[in-house]
Parts: sequence; C-alpha cells; structure tokens
Amino acid sequence: MRIIIFANGLMEEHAVAVRPGDIIVAADGGAQHALDAGLTPAHVIGDLDSVPAEVRARLEAAGTVFHVHPPTKDETDLELALLWATAQGADEIVVLGALGGRPDQALANLLLLALPALEGHTVLVRDGDWEIRLLRGGETLRLRGHPGEILSLLPLGGDAEGVTTRGLAYPLHDETLRCGPARGVSNMFAGEEAFVQITSGWLWCFHQVKS
Repeated sequence: MRIIIFANGLMEEHAVAVRPGDIIVAADGGAQHALDAGLTPAHVIGDLDSVPAEVRARLEAAGTVFHVHPPTKDETDLELALLWATAQGADEIVVLGALGGRPDQALANLLLLALPALEGHTVLVRDGDWEIRLLRGGETLRLRGHPGEILSLLPLGGDAEGVTTRGLAYPLHDETLRCGPARGVSNMFAGEEAFVQITSGWLWCFHQVKS
C-alpha cells in the first residue's frame, strides 16, 4: 500500500504521479495542495486551522474522512499524518509540500523521518526535483539516476559510521561522516545506479533528480 501525504508547505508544482490503489491524505492545509493537483484526499488529518470552511464542506460532500485533533497538541499535523499512515500498514509513504515557507517547519518536517514508527517503512519526501530519504544503521539504499545528478549525504543526530558507496563520483569506503562538517554535500552519480550503505547512525540522502 502506498500513501501520498500532502503537507502544508510550499509546492512549486502540482503534478503528482498517482498509481492505482494509492491513498491520498492531507495534513491539514495540505488539502488545498491536493485539490490543486486535481486530487480529492480520502483523509484529512490535523487540527484543521488551515482548512477554510468552504474547502471542508466541499471535501465532506465528496466523502473525505476528517481526523480532527485539538489545536493544543505536541505533534504537528504532518507528524500525525505520518503516524496514521504507519498504523494503516503502508509499505511506502510519499510526502509532498513538506518544505518551503518557514525554515523551522521545514527542518522539523525533515526530522520527522527519524520517527521510530517510520522504521521499516519506505518514506520519501519530494520537493520539486529533490527526493529526500533517511538511511538508518544497517540499511542499504539503491538509487536510480543519471550521471551528474547530485546526491548529498548528511549525518543526522551524530556521526554516521561505516558509510560505503558505489556508483558515485567520490566513493566512500567504510568511512565516518561527522555531524557538522559538510563533507557529504554534492556528491554525484557516476552512472545510472548508486548504492549507499551505513553501519550505524542516521544519514539523510538528498537526491536531485533530473527530469
């Protein structure tokens, strides 16, 4: 099962590749992004402070299910949507509209990739031509791309150890990427396939995909 979550950040475009069987979910104001993409979310999750009354009425008439949470809460609307998606048993979760606008919200949204509940699920944040994933210790990531595409590897929450890559212009061999220095920024695909492996720690993988 694949779940597509529309967050309430900025979206440069609204072209979304939807597959048969995909479940469309909006985190609060992300409902408008879904509608702009020509999609009606099956579920809207959040405190609804960013959903105008006319939009809610339109979606209710279309059969959208609303999961309403109180405004005073510890979780962001996107966090609630991600937790809901994992509870449904999603194999893959694609998050759109998570970046742009407020830098604190954008960073918080990327940090959500480290939620314990997301471990074992394929989670992808898409923003324009960027695809962002989190690699956990013991995992291997295989990516398809084109020569010259950027792949930045940034440690999260501490050092990323045992980092090994194949198919990149600047390979790493069982090395440590320290938290702080920018050594992992702007590596590039050498061919059409790349592999990243990490022994321990967390590693953000930022892939700029050519259209």
